Amino acid sequence: MKKSTSKVVRIKRAVIVPTGDAVCGLDLGDEDSVVCLIDKATGEKLGEARVGTTRRELTAFFSAYAPMRIALEVGTHSPWVSRLLSALGHEVIVANARKVRLISQNRNKNDRIDAEVLARLARLDPNLLAPIQHRGAQAQADLAVLRSRNALVKARTGLVNHVRGVVKATGHRLPRTHTEAFAARARTSLPPELMVALAPVLETIASLSVTIQRYDEQLSTLAAERYPETAFLLQVPGVGPLTATAFVLTIEDPARFRKSRSVGAYFGLVRARRQSGDHDPELHISKTGDPLTRRLLVSCAQHILGRFGQDCDLRRYGLALAAGGSRKARKRAVVAVARKLAVLLHRLWVDQATYDPFHNLNRVARAHHAA
Repeated sequence: MKKSTSKVVRIKRAVIVPTGDAVCGLDLGDEDSVVCLIDKATGEKLGEARVGTTRRELTAFFSAYAPMRIALEVGTHSPWVSRLLSALGHEVIVANARKVRLISQNRNKNDRIDAEVLARLARLDPNLLAPIQHRGAQAQADLAVLRSRNALVKARTGLVNHVRGVVKATGHRLPRTHTEAFAARARTSLPPELMVALAPVLETIASLSVTIQRYDEQLSTLAAERYPETAFLLQVPGVGPLTATAFVLTIEDPARFRKSRSVGAYFGLVRARRQSGDHDPELHISKTGDPLTRRLLVSCAQHILGRFGQDCDLRRYGLALAAGGSRKARKRAVVAVARKLAVLLHRLWVDQATYDPFHNLNRVARAHHAA
């Protein structure tokens, strides 16, 4: 939906003295952003303005005001804008607008109204905005390496599926193989009539595989040199440099969680709730948090429960849940192991401990022996 471009009255600096007694709502747009200032004590609207969403214009505008509370929505520009405004001395609150119905479900929605709602909620209680914490600039840049690799993997998967689909439509089938070897194996099995159409696609797939391999090497170096704490996570069989680095970069500061058990909910690996009175339906997992890291944790859980997984507490726990044999039980077991794996990785990170694959089993044995 196209954003409102209605004219906004500019704030007169001569009228509003920058005393720090104002609260600001900032609705970020791709080119322009709307500012709404209200009085902290009375709630009276002091003025509105439209400011370019650039470092130069935002710096020029907000540097003229004494430190104040600024609320903005999470989005594409919110990471760098929040860091910029914090550097200017302001208290910045990044709101998760999807959890604020006054913003996300407002039927009379435009930039000016959103900015004012942000300001008024920030004035009353910042917790009403379900604030989130952005990671640092370096962590964001390093996480971009992971996400770029993920984008290439998705592109390669799409091209592989395209080739298989085109070949299958002619009555032929390509041999099963690992994705890394697909281009070489498929080239020898392509029907002659499809060589002109699909040979360039296979070349692209091969090129993507080489680039993805370079990303893997870069991430291994990054984990070893810049994030040595990943070594504690790599102790768990089935967790590789990709998952360990994604986990560390997504959380960034392990102290943000008082309890390791909260990490499972942070990655959306717990059941969503919609309880009201006696009504408490069983829902799917919430899928909040970073989808890439959640998918990597689930992939690790599948390996742990697979035929190549090593015997450990996690594997025994998951196999016990999947004992029913149904597909639904298997899926639940994978998610449960992924959740416990996230908790385990956080605990290893915080304690900088040596991984004991049978920690729970040994603990029970020690308690039994002591009794």
